This record gives sequence, structure tokens and C-alpha cells, in this order.
Amino acid sequence: MADSTAFTPPANVPLACVALEKEFTEGPAVVRVLGGVDLTVAAGERIAIVGASGAGKTTLLQLLGGLDVPTRGAVFVRGRNLAELGQAERGRVRNEHLGFVYQFHHLLPEFSALENVAMPLLLRRLPLDEVAVRARRLLERVGLGERVEHRPGELSGGERQRVAVARALVTAPAVVLADEPTGNLDHRTGDRVFELMLELNAETGTSLVVVTHDLARARSMDRVLQMKDGKLHDVTGSAPPA
Repeated sequence: MADSTAFTPPANVPLACVALEKEFTEGPAVVRVLGGVDLTVAAGERIAIVGASGAGKTTLLQLLGGLDVPTRGAVFVRGRNLAELGQAERGRVRNEHLGFVYQFHHLLPEFSALENVAMPLLLRRLPLDEVAVRARRLLERVGLGERVEHRPGELSGGERQRVAVARALVTAPAVVLADEPTGNLDHRTGDRVFELMLELNAETGTSLVVVTHDLARARSMDRVLQMKDGKLHDVTGSAPPA
């Protein structure tokens, strides 16, 4: 269970973490992955997180998204400490304020593109006609207006990832957390998907926190943070060391 902290970010801060630590037990050994991470994400801000494989980038994103529980420290979404919320309420906060994009799209294969994008809204039990309009509008925005009835198996890799981006944004979240969102695409397609995310960020004001191994893409963000030795180091404007 995360420890309580003296500092609570205000409700106008979309996402923050304070003194975040994560440890795993491997047999008799305790492996410390995160060693006290502090991060505040401003509204509309674009942050890239880089670092060596196994440095803890994905672990950090899972904690920020409320998908895992820190050993110590706290994660705040709109000023609310996720550790102080019950499971149902934590899920509601994730649905309302956070969007997720992964390296693999994680679309449901038996559903159409429209149904996949609509899923987060259906969880809110919104009227079906409203859900369909919002999902279709976003699919049109990502260039898939003619593919709304296609299932994932009928779409290219880039198209599937664009559906995943649309799904992450359909709830108009405060923050989108993206873990290597272009890592499973060829470079040209990856560039298009990444540029689309930046365009939507500019249009909607949704903050972006993106884990990426691509330093060129990372430098197009507002801040570049390197995960090293369990901590985040601001390397904006410089080439992160290996």
C-alpha cells in the first residue's frame, strides 16, 4: 500500500506522483525498480520518457495509470490519491481522466473499429446514439471514416494503432499514457501515428506521457525525461547518455 504524503497536488493538475517507489521480490532478493520518482504533468504538456530496457519506464506508466500499486509514494489524478480510492472508484477515475495506448493495440478482435473505440464510453452507460456519434467522429478525425465497420483483422498495423489512439482519446481524457505506441510499426507508419498523436494533443489539450526508444520523436516533446537508476532525470535539449 502506498504511503500517504504531505503534498497533495491541486485538482487542476491532471497527473502527478510523489516519492514513488516500486519493489519486486525475486526469491530472497528485493529488486527496487523505482527509487523515489517525483513528476508533475501540466495540462496539455507533452512528456517523453526514455531509458534503457528494464530501467522501469513501463512500471512507472502502469503506476501512473493506476494499473499497479506503488510500494511507497502516491499517484494523484486531478488531485485525488489513487491509493485512497476503492477499486470501483479507481476504475471510474481511470475511465474519466486517463487514456492508454500500448505498443500492441489490444483491440478486441470480434468487434469493429467503431465498437472498439466506443467501448470506454459504453462503460459509462451513455446513450448508444451519443456513443456512436462520438466514436465515429474520432475515427473520421484519425482518417478511418471509411473503415469504421472493419474488424482489427481487416485493418493494417498502422490502422489498428490509429483505432487504439482514437479509443484512448474518445473520453476526452486529461492525460494519455502511451507505452512505445509506435514500437510495433515500420518507421514511416510510426511517424504518421506519432504525428497524429501530437496533432490531437494540440487540438484537444490532452496531456501526453509517452515512453519511447526513438530519441528523434522524444525531442519533439516539451520535456524529455530519462529513467536511470530508478529516478527520472530531465535531459530536455540534450542527448540522453546510453
